[in-house]
Amino acid sequence: MLINTKYFIFIPKLVLLSFFYPSLVCYRKSVNGFTVDLIHRDCPLSPFYNPSITPYELLQNAFHQSFSRASSFRKNSIKSIQSTVNPTGSAFLMKISVGTPPVDILATVDTSSDLTWIQCEPCVRCFQQTGTPIFNPKNSSTYFTVDCENLYCQDLAPITCKDDICKYEQGYSDKSYSRGELAVETFSFTSTSGENVAIPLTFFGCGHDNAGNFPTGVVGLGRGDISIVNQMNDDIKGKFSYCLIPFDASKTNDKLTSHINFGDSAAVSGPGVVSTHMTRKESQKSFYYLFLESISIGDKNLPFKSTKIFPPGQANIIIDSGTTLTLVCYASDIGTIKAPRIVAHFTNADVELSPENSFIQFGPGVICLAIVPSDDLFIFGNLAQLNYLIGYDLVANQVSFLPTDCSQH
Repeated sequence: MLINTKYFIFIPKLVLLSFFYPSLVCYRKSVNGFTVDLIHRDCPLSPFYNPSITPYELLQNAFHQSFSRASSFRKNSIKSIQSTVNPTGSAFLMKISVGTPPVDILATVDTSSDLTWIQCEPCVRCFQQTGTPIFNPKNSSTYFTVDCENLYCQDLAPITCKDDICKYEQGYSDKSYSRGELAVETFSFTSTSGENVAIPLTFFGCGHDNAGNFPTGVVGLGRGDISIVNQMNDDIKGKFSYCLIPFDASKTNDKLTSHINFGDSAAVSGPGVVSTHMTRKESQKSFYYLFLESISIGDKNLPFKSTKIFPPGQANIIIDSGTTLTLVCYASDIGTIKAPRIVAHFTNADVELSPENSFIQFGPGVICLAIVPSDDLFIFGNLAQLNYLIGYDLVANQVSFLPTDCSQH
């Protein structure tokens, strides 16, 4: 069904569309925040878990992905256009339920992409989907396609228009892509409390032609207008946070997960919290930019070096949940090192990186520094974010950091 959705983005999402799910209605009206599990794609809880792959091989895959992702950031920074990057590799998965009746989907969370999309029937070409079925919009009573005059459609380039239906094409740095129709649907999130949170009138991509390296789709948490974060703004007041557990934490407890919080549940407060200003660049709307003044290693302070891309005094580093920082390596006979104290000095916020944030065992007897050497682009990746509760406030334009045992959060 096609409906005129041109002005939907201005309608507060205060009404649930489904008459048949009264429990969702009650919960939806009474809750201002919720928390959802984040599952690392290579942990035992993931349908993509492969126990035959060694931890070293997983790290190598993640670091290769980081090079590709950083390369894509760099190319698009130079071209001064909005970037879309490959969100696989060191990815975290979120369960979303789509449609009425709901169909469960495990999709990749990406803080540097805006459009949320999933695979849809009928498939011209689809990835082999593991663990969850491919969504068939014909089976949902709350699915509508979007017309070409819709403001979200106009913001998605490139687009095509067929029978007044907005057709999108989303390309990624590794040549992966998704093509389909822009649509509106009810999305539901399963909170860690066991309740369901339904968000009606959610704009997303229904992908009928998809190829490359994706599990089942992408949940876009970037700063762009069509991202889930901005679409839920009336509900979550521009706030979300996450807490990422160390990658090997599931070895001792395969039920442990990271978490992402929205709205009132996303509060980052208490002793030890530091906050820094966050900037949005109109030429790169997807990214969350911070200003890194310097990095301290031991008693040596290394000031940030300005570049043509990042002149003095401007935001210069992207905080990204999907990049695992690449390596400068050296050998260690005993597998341990006396790590120096490393601190990232953001404006008004000093973030200390523990050894698990800055060093990692890349192979037997090899300890590696997980920081990317770069002359023109800086990324604060997810290794540096482990065991921090990190909050994003899009209203106050700030990011907050709180040292936290994320396995207990």
